[in-house]
Amino acid sequence: MNKRYSTIIIDDEAPARLGLLNLLKEFPETFDVIDTAQNGTEAQQKIEALNPDIIFLDIEMPGCTGFELLARLKTIPMVIFCTAYDQYSLEAFETNSIDYLVKPVKSERIEKTVLKLKNFHIKSSSDEFLKVLKEITNRKEQKRMTSITVKKNDKIIFIKLEEVSYFEADSNYTTIHSEMGTFLSTETIASLENKLPDNFLRIHRGIILNKDYIKEAQKYFNSKYIITLNDTKNTNITSGRSYSESIKINLGFY
Repeated sequence: MNKRYSTIIIDDEAPARLGLLNLLKEFPETFDVIDTAQNGTEAQQKIEALNPDIIFLDIEMPGCTGFELLARLKTIPMVIFCTAYDQYSLEAFETNSIDYLVKPVKSERIEKTVLKLKNFHIKSSSDEFLKVLKEITNRKEQKRMTSITVKKNDKIIFIKLEEVSYFEADSNYTTIHSEMGTFLSTETIASLENKLPDNFLRIHRGIILNKDYIKEAQKYFNSKYIITLNDTKNTNITSGRSYSESIKINLGFY
């Protein structure tokens, strides 16, 4: 008989908590969701009171990150991260028998988690665990972008990311749409996606937009969405079908 794990879901975004809760309900023989938490302080209280076997943990949370939460705990349960981290981080998690789910999470990926749990025997010590997390955090901080540079004639122009409404693929380059105007960058959409902060969302094979500029979003046919931006042109962008799950989670369509 398989073990049933008491589980707490921790994420600051309600749609993400609900989406994951609905997914875990498809695996009642493995996960017994006993509670959810919307921030690190609430999560710490519930973990210490309920002593869950597993926590599904978001990393980027305001006030207290997932890493800071783990550093506060006397006993660390098994951790399954729900985040969007670079390849180095994923390899580090894998090496230390820590599972990770890259948002948007799908049922097929939860099935792999279930299989991994069946073969899970020995947890890493808390000291080793926190050492790995600290190294990951340091590497991520080194890669955090706040601006992007473009060359125009003999000048180098620095564009603050907060002024960028969206990035648009242009062959092997990328067009930057910003309050300063439109510029061409030698960066590709794929490389930018790995560097941009969490308020940027890829909604199409060739579009990454700044969520802070979203004015409204409405459902369209064939699992697509029309997103209107609060820029000078009130730009309308139609999302790609394969990005529908990510949009549902990030924009609250669940």
